[in-house]
Amino acid sequence: MLYQDRLTQAIARARRAGTALAVMLLDLDRFKSVNDSLGHLAGDVLLQEVAARLRACVRQEDTVARQGGDEFILLLPEIAHPEDALRVANKILDAFQHPFVISGHELYVTVSIGIAIFPTDGNDHGALIQNADVALYQAKEQGRNAYRLYTPAMNAHALERLDMEAHLRRAIEREEFRLVYQPRVHVLTGEITSVEALIRWEHPERGTIPPGQFIPLAEETGLIAPIGEWVLHATHARLRAWHEAGLPPLRVAVNVSGRQLSTGSLIPVLHAIVRDCPGAASLLELEITESVAMTNVEETLAVLRDLHAMGFWIAIDDFGTSYSSLNYLKQFPIHALKVDQSFVREIPGDPNSEAIAATIIGMAHSLQLHVIAEGVETAEQLDFLACHECDEVQGYYYSRPLPPDDFVRTFFVDGAFTTNVPVG
Repeated sequence: MLYQDRLTQAIARARRAGTALAVMLLDLDRFKSVNDSLGHLAGDVLLQEVAARLRACVRQEDTVARQGGDEFILLLPEIAHPEDALRVANKILDAFQHPFVISGHELYVTVSIGIAIFPTDGNDHGALIQNADVALYQAKEQGRNAYRLYTPAMNAHALERLDMEAHLRRAIEREEFRLVYQPRVHVLTGEITSVEALIRWEHPERGTIPPGQFIPLAEETGLIAPIGEWVLHATHARLRAWHEAGLPPLRVAVNVSGRQLSTGSLIPVLHAIVRDCPGAASLLELEITESVAMTNVEETLAVLRDLHAMGFWIAIDDFGTSYSSLNYLKQFPIHALKVDQSFVREIPGDPNSEAIAATIIGMAHSLQLHVIAEGVETAEQLDFLACHECDEVQGYYYSRPLPPDDFVRTFFVDGAFTTNVPVG
């Protein structure tokens, strides 16, 4: 390829002259959603516009090439200092703050950038590309819309990630996961009206691994699909076990990933569950984060309509942390909004969080939606939410997530699931 020839020649010149050069790998963040929503033709036009914008950010002697898919490579020969490459990276990030106009749509597209410098980060073509790719992964992992300059410590992190992925694949095969259950409490009555099922990984050597340490990796590698399927089947089995034990019906909420929505794997699994147990739909709540719901609105709307027709309870999770069009929100066939714990954490006391929480509750009720607040830890938070007529709360104020037997022993009293903690 042309850029490989230019890179090989630039390395030879830099080695003779004792100068530096930079290799930059760029990846468009969430490019797939553009293809999915506007079509591949619009995606191709966007890639052409991206290339033009990149060329405007570099010198005439620099090289901009598309490496494949939505990834670009930049070669900056004869730079005086590594800081020169960082200045170009900042210039690119600034340039992408302005929207692209494609097929009449304004598209805000961000990029993640990995940078490797010759000779400190590699003495040949392969090493520079590989280390720039490692740095690119770090930029994407740490929030996207950013750049990272390669450091040797990144290789250790990459090896650790590969090791974790291998262990995660074995965990799926060996079913090393378990579910714990956190109650949701009706604000006025103190009765437990539903629970959320939360996954834990019981590693045979490393012990309990919390979801924050493996779910992002599962999302990126696609392993979230089989994990999500396991969660649905395990939840169905728990509902059946509680029913056979003579316990009263209790709705159980599970989280649904963006990949489960986009790959079409969710609906067939749920159809199988409903065929096996027709009443399961009314007791199974599917939580979809606001950011996932808004990634591809038309696709989300189609899936939510299917789920609603099947009888499932649907909630938008982490509400308020992303950008939602109220026009889209009113079209979604949903039952509930969950106020994100980042707002609950700051109430009472922070006027902005108080205003946001109160507004979400009021807006949801005006749309005839149920409201659940998560992350409630204090009586003051509960009182604030009760005053603003929030429907349900969950959090450590009532209970940590518990194994199923502990949950029943703790909260099943006199024929009902309830809590003795005073309500707001």
